[in-house]
Amino acid sequence: MGASGWEYVTSYEGSVEASLRALHARVFEEIFGDDDAYATLDELWDDEEFIGEEGTHSILDIQRVVYLRTPPSPDDIRDYNTLRPLGLDRVRYHFGTERPTPARFEALLTEARGASRATWPRPGDTLRDEPHMRWSGLYVLLYGTDKDADPSHVGIFGYSGD
Repeated sequence: MGASGWEYVTSYEGSVEASLRALHARVFEEIFGDDDAYATLDELWDDEEFIGEEGTHSILDIQRVVYLRTPPSPDDIRDYNTLRPLGLDRVRYHFGTERPTPARFEALLTEARGASRATWPRPGDTLRDEPHMRWSGLYVLLYGTDKDADPSHVGIFGYSGD
């Protein structure tokens, strides 16, 4: 089927895990709401053949948050289906601040979609080049303004597929 990039901006719900659960619920309803294939997200994830070989090519392929800032390894099964933070140095590199806004996140992704890509991955060229392993993703805490103490949103992006 090939690889698919996906990206989301979702409300910050007090933790990245809670934000991911809320996003999962929304996207599950969008994809499977009128479908009899899976009644719940857990039922979808229990279908190991579908998830392991085809997947949804969406955030539903991500099952848990890890707080490691090291890149995932294709040789470590525990790194698949995970969401991890974009390193603070990479946040500064792309956004020029440690407190990016949702608007800036969306603008950088729009710019990245327009950039030509000769090979995959090319670390650091654009924000979309940051995820270095398929079947995983990255997140960035986003703020209403660069003066806000608490995040308002979470920017999430990654790849599914082969």
